[in-house]
Amino acid sequence: MNRAWALLTAPFRWWRASLALRVVTLAVAGSALVVAAVSGFLLYRVSENITERAQEASRATASQALAQIEQSLTGVDQAMAAGKLYDVAQQAIQRGTVGGYYVSFTTDAGSFSTAGLAVDASFSAELRDAVATSATLVHFQPTRIWFDDQDVPGYAVGTTVTVGPNSFRVFFAFPLERENQTLRDVRTALIVASGFLVVGVGLVAFGVTRMTLRPIRVARRAAERLAAGELTERMPVRGTDDLARLAVSMNHMANQLQSRIHDLEQLSRVQQRFVSDVSHELRTPLTTVRMAADVLYDGRDAFEPIAARSAVLLRREVDRFEALLADLLEISRFDAGAAVLSLDEADLVPLIRAEIRALAQVAKASGSQVHFHPAEQAVVAEVDVRRIARLVRNLLSNAIAHGEGRPIDVTLAADDEITAFAVRDHGVGFTAEESKQLFNRFWRADPARARHIGGTGLGLAISQEDVRLHQGWLHAWGRPGQGAQFRVTLPRRPDVVVTRSPLPLVPPDAPREALAAPGPEEET
Repeated sequence: MNRAWALLTAPFRWWRASLALRVVTLAVAGSALVVAAVSGFLLYRVSENITERAQEASRATASQALAQIEQSLTGVDQAMAAGKLYDVAQQAIQRGTVGGYYVSFTTDAGSFSTAGLAVDASFSAELRDAVATSATLVHFQPTRIWFDDQDVPGYAVGTTVTVGPNSFRVFFAFPLERENQTLRDVRTALIVASGFLVVGVGLVAFGVTRMTLRPIRVARRAAERLAAGELTERMPVRGTDDLARLAVSMNHMANQLQSRIHDLEQLSRVQQRFVSDVSHELRTPLTTVRMAADVLYDGRDAFEPIAARSAVLLRREVDRFEALLADLLEISRFDAGAAVLSLDEADLVPLIRAEIRALAQVAKASGSQVHFHPAEQAVVAEVDVRRIARLVRNLLSNAIAHGEGRPIDVTLAADDEITAFAVRDHGVGFTAEESKQLFNRFWRADPARARHIGGTGLGLAISQEDVRLHQGWLHAWGRPGQGAQFRVTLPRRPDVVVTRSPLPLVPPDAPREALAAPGPEEET
């Protein structure tokens, strides 16, 4: 079925994919319609002209033959009429044979006609009755002339000739064989000429289209190479026409793009170096501040209440600053391409349980309960344990921070090649616009919200990079007021390519309309 459908839709796909095919097809179709219309008009006019001339010639020949017959019989008495009539009839038949038409005489004594002419079939009863009832008129009628058991189109002329007391009916049959042959020749010539003309138009359209599209194809290939990072790619400039100006514009755009990208790369390197240098330079004074803060914190019981509170605040802010510094160092390693995996086989079930226990007090302080739904069997995968533990911790911290004190569900599932876990909260959720910025560095959904957890604003960005290092997926789903779910899909072995996930992106407890339409999501 799929193969048959592919065969049926192949012409449509070719038509959509090829501009040259569309131009040539439309040119050929348009020229064919014009040629057909002109040829039909010419053939109609030629046929009409030949028909009119054949009618005039038939009438003139019939009138001339009748005049000769009447002249031959003038003055013949009744005693000699029969013999003279025979001679006149034979002479008329002979002249008709030489002139290319047929003659038939009908009298009371008998009838004479051109040999091989079927009189009854060639001259209709309607014509014979009209001649019999209107003796003084010449009657003209299109007919089919039967001669030697073959019928051809033609004209029949009939009248009554009266000489003295004698009267007899004369019929002439004028075949149109030569006229029809002329029409066939004209028709053949028009068809052949039309065919050559249409083919010629098609070839010309193909040549013009090919000549016109060649620079466009060159521009397309140049644009593709530029998009692939080959910033030195340029189009050749030939001539001064519009296509040459297109090449000049493309080359100018490429120069500007190369310059801008070079500037951005320089700026990015400066920023990365700045972050890296600052992060490293801050570690030494931070260590000193950490030691002083620890000393003050340990001796806070001997201080006055204000000083003791200051020692606690100093210790907490140093912890946050230290976490921020560690995240900045990690981000700088990602930017520099220095981040590598240290793979080990690990069971994800105890790893996730350990992170849930580590954040249990924080979750309890926020009013949230974390429920873990592990797989039925052990889920062993080759992963960087440190990075996966940090990934779980970041997602759990994010869920606790935005969960509004509601329950949080962590689900783990796996098949033979792929494993996935999802962190589902029932808090504020996010909108479609916010979903586009979820993994941006230092972005917060609501800057006015108080920080109950010492987050740095880099957790989701680092999580995204950790998942990418594992060649996995990080998807996020959310609805305002209905919470959010972050799903991580990882290969169980490095040689496995992730093409599916054992867990759905939309949580099963989402509203029915959300199940039908997943809503805003972010994929990485």
